[in-house]
Amino acid sequence: MLNVEHSGRQHTHHATKDPRLSKTCRCVAEPHGTPAAKAGAAGTSGTEEQVQAPSTPSRCKTEFQSEGGGAGQAWEPKIVAFLCNWCSYAGADLAGTSRIQYPPNVRIIRVPCSGRVDPLLILKCLQRGADGVLVSGCHPGDCHYIAGNYLARRKFALLADLLDFFGIEKGRVHFSWVSAAEGEKFADVVKRVTESVKALGKPTRLVKERQK
Repeated sequence: MLNVEHSGRQHTHHATKDPRLSKTCRCVAEPHGTPAAKAGAAGTSGTEEQVQAPSTPSRCKTEFQSEGGGAGQAWEPKIVAFLCNWCSYAGADLAGTSRIQYPPNVRIIRVPCSGRVDPLLILKCLQRGADGVLVSGCHPGDCHYIAGNYLARRKFALLADLLDFFGIEKGRVHFSWVSAAEGEKFADVVKRVTESVKALGKPTRLVKERQK
């Protein structure tokens, strides 16, 4: 009980607990001027009326929905690119430093040599949801490991027959030679591969898990 004397008269007020203070707020604080802020100011002015603030959507959920895109967005392929450390990766770096524009659809993986890329890695990429694969190495005769790119060429000649047996289109897996001084050629290769995979559409063979 609180006894308050005002202008010679004694008034008795019951100390009431605001039920809104017992709840834990998990949303972002409302700025001044919003309906929730005005309702809070009205509650502190002595009125007994309780105004419930409108529920706001979760911020992380909104960001996730915006990243997902709408149904009207054009489909863009995801391409995994295995690049030789000594030539093709340096060519990609040269394209970047020279500000040569090329599609951002490639996910680059740097390997010591194109001959190091196992054909099973390519099959695994397609199985896990990649729309296309690019393997790029040094020109024949310029391999840092003497014969690594020759070994890679033999591997992927056999892999082409295996992919045809699986029913996978020829335009999904590409093999190219790009040196460290050919940044413009690397950009052209990426454009050509992206256009080829985009024309084929989403893969339907050998796909186990699609990327969301």
